[in-house]
Amino acid sequence: MIEVKNIDKSFGEVQILHDINFTFQEGKTNIIIGQSGSGKSVLAKCIVGLHKPENGQILYNGRDLISMGKREKKEIRKEIGMLFQGGALFDSLTVEENVMFPLTMFTKMSKKEMRERVKFCLDRVNILDKNKLFPSEISGGMQKRVAIARAIVMKPKYLFCDEPNSGLDPRTSILIDDLIKDLTEEYKMTTVVITHDMNSVLEIGENIMFIYKGKNHWTGDKESILTTQNKEVTDFVYSSKFMRMYREKIMK
Repeated sequence: MIEVKNIDKSFGEVQILHDINFTFQEGKTNIIIGQSGSGKSVLAKCIVGLHKPENGQILYNGRDLISMGKREKKEIRKEIGMLFQGGALFDSLTVEENVMFPLTMFTKMSKKEMRERVKFCLDRVNILDKNKLFPSEISGGMQKRVAIARAIVMKPKYLFCDEPNSGLDPRTSILIDDLIKDLTEEYKMTTVVITHDMNSVLEIGENIMFIYKGKNHWTGDKESILTTQNKEVTDFVYSSKFMRMYREKIMK
């Protein structure tokens, strides 16, 4: 569980986050949504320690990241898996080497142990047969699977996913959503997903936070987001033609 309490963050004289409070629940897919420039990415970077807020607390199972020293922060970061937008794989490394990279950086495992762990993770995301290929030799959807395997190779307690479906076709996006949800439940991780994709929100959104102008403007789940009377939320949710058609259908 990650608790965010009274977080303020500014850059110069511009305040980006205003008194943010939210609990990201363990074993669930927690989703951050909002318009571009609303503060989603800044909040996520605060939570993982890339930005330091002026006020508030960020608690990882009761441990305050903001007040920690460098050594303690390093230990926390070992518990965090990151799925970056676009995958962020190393072009010069094979699939297997990409997934193994965190193990070589942060563990003292033997080569045999590393290979066994990598094999398990690649098998878990159903891409074991691509282990000797380079990222350029596999599809975008497969690259995302490799990135997920790398994100879970350290057995993280916390998983952060930044726009996991960016650039993917609808069918592959559903597969990635299902994989993230299944892994979250299987390993009881606290998973945080930043997305603009309302299909993802409606598929896996168990605990949703909507940021508007730097504030936590609404919270709920995938059922309540369709029925809320909050104007800013409905404007965001039904901004696409598909969602407007969906709304007209359910309101008939």
